[in-house]
Amino acid sequence: MAARPTALTPIHEKLGAKMVDFGGFYMPLQYTSIRAEHRRVRTTVGVFDVSHMGEFVFRGPDAEAFLDWVTVNNVRKLQMHQVQYSCACYPDAGIVDDLLVYRLPDHFLMVVNAANLEKDWAWFVEQKRGNCEFENTSDRTSLLAVQGRNAEALVQKLTKTNLSTIQYYWCVEGEVATVKTLISRTGYTGEDGFELMVKNEDAQKLWGALFDAGKEFDIEPVGLGARDSLRLEMKYCLYGNDIDKTTNPLEAGLGWITKLQKGDFLGREPLLRVKEEGLKRKLIGFEIEGTGFPRPHYPILSNGKQVGQVTSGTVSPMLERGIGMGYVPAELAEIGTPLEIDARGHLLPARIVETPFYQRPY
Repeated sequence: MAARPTALTPIHEKLGAKMVDFGGFYMPLQYTSIRAEHRRVRTTVGVFDVSHMGEFVFRGPDAEAFLDWVTVNNVRKLQMHQVQYSCACYPDAGIVDDLLVYRLPDHFLMVVNAANLEKDWAWFVEQKRGNCEFENTSDRTSLLAVQGRNAEALVQKLTKTNLSTIQYYWCVEGEVATVKTLISRTGYTGEDGFELMVKNEDAQKLWGALFDAGKEFDIEPVGLGARDSLRLEMKYCLYGNDIDKTTNPLEAGLGWITKLQKGDFLGREPLLRVKEEGLKRKLIGFEIEGTGFPRPHYPILSNGKQVGQVTSGTVSPMLERGIGMGYVPAELAEIGTPLEIDARGHLLPARIVETPFYQRPY
């Protein structure tokens, strides 16, 4: 089946983007170079088309209780217009997906990963309980991520909403460039920024307005390649690489979103056992000492013995050295522990380091 376009695909093609099939969608990997686009986001501001993400709406008197049952974070504690990072687990505590939950005046909104969109929808429908209505609005929704230290100044030029009042992981329903927009202070880059959710028919107008207003900030379009390297510098998990149905939130370093004391939820009992027995492995961040860089699936060695494999790896455009993530036995997960990465027979010395790898200077 052919990859699905987004409402902005004609613009990406006109800009000469390198287009790829990502999660079943026809998406821009890069426009110039991943390194240049990465550094643009870290230094001024960049805009991503992330319209491939899925959006589900939940309504009804039991919507809150349902979402609290199918996700690990405490949905009941969400205040109006607050956003929550969470994940959904299978009964054995394997991860279905990591996701965002928004509390809005008459419904809850969930944003899920593009590659998991159909699987997630089927899973939630299967788990349905109580008086809760579901709606999959993905096909008519576009999402633009404006990320970087100049993101607020840029978007503020186009809206009457006082953006300085929107805290991290909160949202406002307003207008940007006269387009009705859900404005959330969220992102996947580690920079300040906003994700702007609009109807498909308004996406091209919003994109054009952002780029007209952003000229003074050296704005550039950014593809999914730089989105991946940006999130890796922050040690943000990527589903399919760092987390999946074979991993649980505690070993993935997501204990901070896993509210074991909130009451029952899918996966809780196995997670309680994991906590009681102690983690057998942990997701760690490592840096290569010297040249070379890691790629996913490269073996991780300790004293010549394989103890894991790289789940994500690249050369950090900001640190200019190889960085990566992977699971290792808990007893080897201490900061400073030396490791080796087997890069196709060439052993790269590495060391476990504190994360995020990159700290923004503002």
